[in-house]
Amino acid sequence: MGSIELCKTCKNQKFDIQQGLLCGLTNEKGSYEDACGDFIKDETKKEFQGNPIRNNYKRGKIIMSVIWIFLVAEVMFLLSGWMQLNLLQTVKSGGNITAEAATANDLRHQFISIIYLLVYIVSGITFIMWFRRAYYNLHQKVKVLSYGDGWAAGSWFVPFINLYRPYEIMKELYEETKAYISNKDANSVLNLETNLLGVWWIIWLVNGVFGQVQFHYAKSAVTLSQLTTSTILGIIGSIIGIPLAIITIKVIKNYTKAESVLSEN
Repeated sequence: MGSIELCKTCKNQKFDIQQGLLCGLTNEKGSYEDACGDFIKDETKKEFQGNPIRNNYKRGKIIMSVIWIFLVAEVMFLLSGWMQLNLLQTVKSGGNITAEAATANDLRHQFISIIYLLVYIVSGITFIMWFRRAYYNLHQKVKVLSYGDGWAAGSWFVPFINLYRPYEIMKELYEETKAYISNKDANSVLNLETNLLGVWWIIWLVNGVFGQVQFHYAKSAVTLSQLTTSTILGIIGSIIGIPLAIITIKVIKNYTKAESVLSEN
């Protein structure tokens, strides 16, 4: 039994709204490995039973499908950006291009950009819907979690908090679900290692910062040199976005499988 599970049944436990479940003796989270010398079992505590969990499998399949579509849009945006860069390089080197070629390039790139933006918005909405329901469901199985399920949606929109709290919630989903299922069935095999989450979140933050830089630069790009730089930034952004989409699908897929086991326990 992990430290969190043992603390939940101890008389010395206390709950802090910011930090979650703590030891009432040390005011810190349990850090022992095998046993706690201060553990006193609270016989008055019965096994927690929350509300029935809600089906989240369909949402998981939908968001994975949407992200696959987004991945295709990302590749299309990358290819379109590369074609536009070649066109700009031709002009920069003194070559001639027809007005029709320039117009076709602008229309193509604008069309793909609109599709990219629409799919990005849809993927964000569907991901947050899946994410919040996953955290809600875990609340029905685990009595004490670090945050309310509303934070699984709201944390993405609060400045500064959105730099770390969504990651904390996703990590808690992985760790607490694994602990709960393992406590019920020690033979369960779950792919809920948190190492992937760290990579996922770092790429997400880099992608977000780079996207803001590229967006603001593109708004004021008017000269040939500025348009070239803006196009290069867009290409680099897609190069970052492609592995981010693939890892995000993996993160969701891993938890969706575990959540289906969670619903049976």
